[in-house]
Amino acid sequence: MADEAGKMSGRDTLLHAALEHFADRGVTDQSLRGLAAEIGTSHRMLIYHFGSREGLLAEVVGTVERQQRATLAELADTADAEPREAVLRFWSLVVGPALRYGPLFFELSAHAMQAQPHARALRAALVEPWLDALSQLLRRAGHAPATARVHARLGLAVARGLLHDVLLTGEVRAVDEAMESFVDLVLPG
Repeated sequence: MADEAGKMSGRDTLLHAALEHFADRGVTDQSLRGLAAEIGTSHRMLIYHFGSREGLLAEVVGTVERQQRATLAELADTADAEPREAVLRFWSLVVGPALRYGPLFFELSAHAMQAQPHARALRAALVEPWLDALSQLLRRAGHAPATARVHARLGLAVARGLLHDVLLTGEVRAVDEAMESFVDLVLPG
């Protein structure tokens, strides 16, 4: 997202501002004109950079998802990282941001389930890339390819279910314990 000098581009600055705005207020009933006024730009600049409201919303979720998958890949690719420790470390890095951005994720996921136009592209983007990354990690831990894919899907569902739980209950410690128990089942130490 940043250029060579480490500064965010105008597009990235707008994307970050939109992400924070949507995290605060959700996406329902948010027009590009209203969003633009709130984040200090024009709707024309948002259209220039993202094409449409739908394009902006897809980019918001895509950016957060790519950043999370990159974090998982980085943890998993560490030469001496045990898969179990990589998963638990990843979980610890995800829960905090999920407390802020999780409601937005689940709102847009529901829109994808309902095939709303702005979220149709998310249907494939929210599952398959995770299955690939998690399957690779599980194969590295000794799972057969077919089993790894099944356990990757199960792990993704468990993680999202536990994130849903923590967003509803606020019980971070209990959810962390549940995740650790699940990881013990799939990646015994």
